Amino acid sequence: MAEWQSSAAVSLLLLLLSAFIPPAASEAAGGLLRWASTLHNLPQSNISTWPRAAANGSPCNFVGVSCSAAGDVVRLNLTNSGLNGTLQAFPFSSLPNLTHLELSVNLLTGSIPPEIGLLANLVDLDFSLNQLSGRIPPEIGRLANLQVLHIVENRLTGAIPDEIGRLESITELALYENRLTGPIPSSIGNLTKLARLYLYSNELSGPIPPEIGHLSTALTELFIDTNQLSGPIPASFGNLTKLTTFFIFDNNLSGAIPDEIGNLESLQYLSLHTNNLSGSIPPSLTRLNSLILLHLYSNRLSGPIPPGIGNLDSLADLELSDNRLTGTVPASIGNLQNLEILFLRVNNLSGSIPDSITNLTKLTVLQLDTNNFTGDLPDTLCGGIQNLTVHSNNFSGSVPTSFKNCTTFIRVRLEDNQFTGNISEDFGIYPNLQYLDLSRNNFHGEVSPSKWVSCPNLATLRISGNRVTGEIPGPIGNHPKLQALDLSSNQLVGQIPLELANLTSLPIPLEIRSLTKLDSLQLASNRLNESIPGSLGELTQLNDLNLSNNQFGDRIPEQLGRLVHLSTLDLSRNSLTGAIPSQLTSLSSLEFLNLSRNSLSGSIPNGFAQIPLHTVDISHNRLQGPLPTSPEFRNASMEELEGNDGLCGGSNVVQPCNATDNGPTKNRNLRRFLFLVIFFPVLGVVLLLGIIVAVKKLNCSDDSSEDDESHKEFLREVEALTEIRHRNIVKLYGFCSQSNHSFLVYEYLDRGSLASVLSQDNSGARELDWGKRLNIVRGVAHALSYLHHDCAIPIVHRDVTSNNVLLDRDYEAKVADFGTAKLLSSDSSNWTTQAGTRGYIAPGKMSFV
Repeated sequence: MAEWQSSAAVSLLLLLLSAFIPPAASEAAGGLLRWASTLHNLPQSNISTWPRAAANGSPCNFVGVSCSAAGDVVRLNLTNSGLNGTLQAFPFSSLPNLTHLELSVNLLTGSIPPEIGLLANLVDLDFSLNQLSGRIPPEIGRLANLQVLHIVENRLTGAIPDEIGRLESITELALYENRLTGPIPSSIGNLTKLARLYLYSNELSGPIPPEIGHLSTALTELFIDTNQLSGPIPASFGNLTKLTTFFIFDNNLSGAIPDEIGNLESLQYLSLHTNNLSGSIPPSLTRLNSLILLHLYSNRLSGPIPPGIGNLDSLADLELSDNRLTGTVPASIGNLQNLEILFLRVNNLSGSIPDSITNLTKLTVLQLDTNNFTGDLPDTLCGGIQNLTVHSNNFSGSVPTSFKNCTTFIRVRLEDNQFTGNISEDFGIYPNLQYLDLSRNNFHGEVSPSKWVSCPNLATLRISGNRVTGEIPGPIGNHPKLQALDLSSNQLVGQIPLELANLTSLPIPLEIRSLTKLDSLQLASNRLNESIPGSLGELTQLNDLNLSNNQFGDRIPEQLGRLVHLSTLDLSRNSLTGAIPSQLTSLSSLEFLNLSRNSLSGSIPNGFAQIPLHTVDISHNRLQGPLPTSPEFRNASMEELEGNDGLCGGSNVVQPCNATDNGPTKNRNLRRFLFLVIFFPVLGVVLLLGIIVAVKKLNCSDDSSEDDESHKEFLREVEALTEIRHRNIVKLYGFCSQSNHSFLVYEYLDRGSLASVLSQDNSGARELDWGKRLNIVRGVAHALSYLHHDCAIPIVHRDVTSNNVLLDRDYEAKVADFGTAKLLSSDSSNWTTQAGTRGYIAPGKMSFV
């Protein structure tokens, strides 16, 4: 593996190059080497071989460099090459024939130098997915041959320069997901060859320049959504007859939708939602028979739905919700044979639903709630509908007879209407149903245990405010997934069945605050989720509160600080996040505090030093900073503090605070270097204490390099495990990398892999009962959720098998083996991606989800 030894070595190499290589090539090679010498962590990047390649010839042998037949450098492609540094020393003047400069998916910082304007022959420029800041230099307007400009997902600020309008050859301009401000320059109207314009997710303001309407000969995709644009949509946009995609949502636009939009005969995707648009929906929109998606929701549109809406026979997604639309739903809507999603909710629509809506056989989502609809629902309404919401209207009569056999239902909301019928007879068994709300209607009958228990995925069942009679059936307490059950305000009789205690996933109801004399609340070891309700703070007589070993998320509510009589607080083994609220230091009677095995962060409030705690356990969180000065914290054991790398103080088991870094963040490379230096002494101590660890050894060939798959696997595993802390992910104690061997040292888990336990034909497999298996599945789910949603850069494991799920003595599951882990960018769930690019792809190749 090549390394930079010193600046003197670089100078000597440049001298040799000047002696044996033609001047132009020597200048290019020297410039590239000088720039590379300014980058950090060079041995880890793809250009670490440049010095060796330079010793044997021209820069045409450099990794990422392509040359013409004459030996001129014409392309530099260092995408995803681990570049860490700035562009200030980049040899712009030494590369006059460069046509392609691709430096995306790196760690480049600083500003874009004005010397960028020297690359007069540049055709393709891509600086995307870096950390570049500052303004776009106006000199970029000198690149008269530029066809593609991508500077997406950086930290650019300031206005888009007017000089951008000089790029007369450009076909694709992408500046999205930066911090650009100011107006869209009207000079963009000069770019007559521009086919794709992406300016979304910035802070652009002011009106949309009508000059964009001049781009009628080429523009096909226009994304200027998610900004702060104001004013009207220019009528000149009606000239963009080749436009297929027009996204302008999430701005502050006002005024009417111009009639001229109806001239965009090629338009397939039109999204104007979340603005302040007013007036009626122009009938001209019904001429857009190529339209697949039409989003006009969350505006101030009024008037009727145009009767000609049925002409849009290509439409698959129609969303007009959250407006002020009036009148009835036109019968022509039944002509939309390709419609899959229909949102008309939160308007002032009235009348009955036309029977023609049952012709929409591809419909999966129908949301009509919060309007003034009356009459019956069409009797054959079902088809393939999965999500049906018609609540908060004035519907009456029986539910459609087709509902009984509508097995596609997943979510159904019929509450707050005047429906009648027998809940035992008018509804069927739904294998996919998760949510059903029949509240506040005129239903009667009894709660049939066989019917609702036979809906295996049902999580929420609400039937309050009806005329339901009979007893609450005990078997409903055996439902495997029920989390919310509301049978209030009916005519039920008898006792509450004991089986309801089996519904361990039911949330804590807000009404619990009425139990003001409650002394002890013990809800440990259930599957309670959502967040801990702040209403618990009203139980002022509470002495013991135990919510441990559940699935609570979000923050610890500060209202718990009101429980001044509390002596025991156990919130351990949940998924709590955020800081420990300072209000908890008001718990002057607290003796036992257990916050372990969560994801708490920040510092520990020093006010805990004033509380006479007997026992405290804060292990396995992400806490940092000094420990409180009380003896309970100073004398805490390793087991009570471990898993919080940032803690310091007077304890014997954490480092003194003066040994920590002064800055807000630590130098990661220094930490890892120090770790290697102390690895073997620590390993010796481990051995002297009879602690058992697991060591994973990776063999490397003699001629191994960083390009070897085994070495890449090693680095991926170390990178993943050193950055994550979770109770269901195996702990990495240490690592060591040498030329022939690499080692990873993990915690040892007694029972080995899940695969080995399941394959054992002995008591090990028999002991793995369903309760333990469910706990294993839950543990793996927690681990994957943490990797996907709680890491700074989401991690996809990509090899979760029973062989990579390890079990400790108590059958607690821990995910291991991150050799194939992939780091993702924050938007990778939204775009189709190519391997190795952390979610980035050129905008012209995006696909919609």
